Amino acid sequence: MTFDDLNALGKNREPFLFIIDFKAQNIVASALYELEANDIEFCIDEDYPLRAHKDFLEKKRAPFSEYKKKFDFVIEKIKAGDTYLLNLTQPTFIKTSLSLEEIFKCANAHYKLRYKDEFVCFSPEKFIQIKNSKISTFPMKGTIDASIPNAKEIILNNKKEMAEHVMVVDLLRNDLSIVAKDVKVEEFRYITEIEAGEKKLLHVSSHISGDVTEDWHDRIGDILNSLLPAGSISGAPKKSTLDIISQVEGYERGFFSGVFGVYDGKTLDSGVMIRFVQKTKDGYIYKSGGGITLDSDAKSEYSELFDKVYLP
Repeated sequence: MTFDDLNALGKNREPFLFIIDFKAQNIVASALYELEANDIEFCIDEDYPLRAHKDFLEKKRAPFSEYKKKFDFVIEKIKAGDTYLLNLTQPTFIKTSLSLEEIFKCANAHYKLRYKDEFVCFSPEKFIQIKNSKISTFPMKGTIDASIPNAKEIILNNKKEMAEHVMVVDLLRNDLSIVAKDVKVEEFRYITEIEAGEKKLLHVSSHISGDVTEDWHDRIGDILNSLLPAGSISGAPKKSTLDIISQVEGYERGFFSGVFGVYDGKTLDSGVMIRFVQKTKDGYIYKSGGGITLDSDAKSEYSELFDKVYLP
């Protein structure tokens, strides 16, 4: 499947689901009526009913020393001017009694996807939405444990988090300008609360929008190709940052931190594939990460990485 194939599906107004990996090299597309036959499940619902459950995930943390080496490598690249924001991720081995199908059913998230017996994603982060020739993107940058006293004020007033969020918003504004006109920030740094297993997390997001022409249906593939990889889970400047990611992470992200979405013939909605469980020959791994800037603290980033390993 290619981006040109997505253009053709949109031109024919054929409803379909698409899944694109982090490097925008592997594309899966399926007509909605073929999802069951292809062993794919998804759910996109901003008003999902909250299902109570235990976390069911036992984490096996990688040593801090291993993470610190990668973190220090990124900091040196920032000092050298090769990047100023990089989303550093790594896999965490987990144990669970649940199957991927069971994880999909019990997880609480706006964007949920199960792809065969290979992976499950349950993401709180929107990527792009297109409706009535208006395109919107919603970068999410900044996370804090909601139980911390004055958590909202702390995260919004944290200079490092503010700088990181500003960088991502600027990057996404520029990206959106490639495919849209009259790009503007509709809402800057608003808070959403996410159920994170046995705790709650606060996430900071922004809303950026622009205008696309009425023939955007014919250019769905081109639009996605222009915007990927998503800035919130890569970094800036994008090209050099992607090169550094390939050097430092030491594993393949695959579909993790790619995007999936649905085109229904009239509108398009999609999410970034964070909060991601993958089945491997060695067991389940959970892929997570966070943004690194010059002001980042290694221990704080290490803790945040594992805070994001949960079943919502």
